Parts: sequence; C-alpha cells; structure tokens
Amino acid sequence: MDRTKVLVVDDDDDVRSLLRQVLERAGLDTVEAENGRVGLRKFFDARPDLVVLDVSMPELDGWQTLERIRELGDTPVLLLTASTGELDKVRGLNLGADDYLTKPFGNQELVARVQAVLRRAGGSEQEHEVHDDGLIEIDFAQRRVTAGGEPVELTPAEFRLLSAFVRHPNQVLSSEQLLDLAWGSSLGRSPSQVKLYVGYVRRKLSEAADVSPIETVRGFGYRYSPPK
Repeated sequence: MDRTKVLVVDDDDDVRSLLRQVLERAGLDTVEAENGRVGLRKFFDARPDLVVLDVSMPELDGWQTLERIRELGDTPVLLLTASTGELDKVRGLNLGADDYLTKPFGNQELVARVQAVLRRAGGSEQEHEVHDDGLIEIDFAQRRVTAGGEPVELTPAEFRLLSAFVRHPNQVLSSEQLLDLAWGSSLGRSPSQVKLYVGYVRRKLSEAADVSPIETVRGFGYRYSPPK
C-alpha cells in the first residue's frame, strides 16, 4: 500500500529540511519544492495527499500558489506563516486552506495538524452522495458527472460550481454567493470569473445534453432549474 505523500513548499532550505525529517519520522513520504512555481510543477507530477505551503515566498507567493492549487483540485493544504495576525489566517481559510500553522511551531504540533487534516480529508472522501435530477447526475465521491446520460469532463473549479448549483435548485444565486460556494470566498475575486466559468459549464452541458439548465437572471445572478 502506498504511503501518504506530502508536498512541502518553502523557500527556506532549513525549514524544508526540518519539515522533511519530522514528517518522515511520522511515516509520511515527502516531496520538496523551493518556491511556488516549482511547487506547482511537483504538485502535477507527484499528486500529493497533502500540501504544506509557506505563505511568504518570492515571485509566486503562498496565496497565489494556494489559489492555483484550488483551481486544480481539492487536495488538503496546510499553510505556514510567520504572521500571527488574524486577517492573514482568515484570508488563508477563505482561499481554501484546510488549516493554518504559525512559525515557529513545535514538531508534535506540526504532526498533529497534518494528521488531523488528513483525517478530515479521508472522511469526506468516504461519503458517497449522488445527485440525480433526471438531467444531471453527479457522483460526488467519484467526481463523475453525466448530462442526459452522456459523460461530462469538468475541471475541479467547474465541478465545484456545478455542485453549488445542483445543491441549490431553483434558487437565484448572485456572483458573490457562487464565489463563496465554489471558491470559498469572494474576496479578491471578480464576478467576471463566475461569468466565465458559468459559460464553460453551460457549454459542456449543452454539448452532452443539448440543453443547459443554468439560467441568467438579469441584475441578480444565476439559477439552476432542473427538469420538472
């Protein structure tokens, strides 16, 4: 059985070395990256079970790296930062981080946080919820979508957006609400992002089923109207 794999992204060589030693003593395999750009490449290649991500890095910082990871999937992320400010913590959680650890930290606390995040992620994966309204069928555990019986390939962001719609049928959802539901926060994001992704999802549903149940409600937002 494969061991749990953790991607450590930090520009400080000493911190990365310490994290690797502590995590490997806890029975976890580690992959290292010295900045956000390398981290994203290794995220693609290694497919880690968890990312430990430093916030303060040159070029592509932790916030930007986290946003990109959330566009790609739901892999758990534990943020590391030297800041003790509450606003930074809130920002990280709103961007989709699963937990937050302030430097300096104890080795036992790091392992406990990592294990807690992994347990929560494992528990959510075991839930087997299926939505089927006669047009759209979603297997949330398997991340599978069909429309009119035809498979629909969605990116993680598109999947989260469609999931938000089907869980709120016949409700008008504003762009801000959809940003909160699908991306975790509307802070620092534009309604144009919702418009763009709604267009992507509509096109893919129409290609599969010749119809899209997502309506634009002018001046208010969007509504998902399943078949009656």
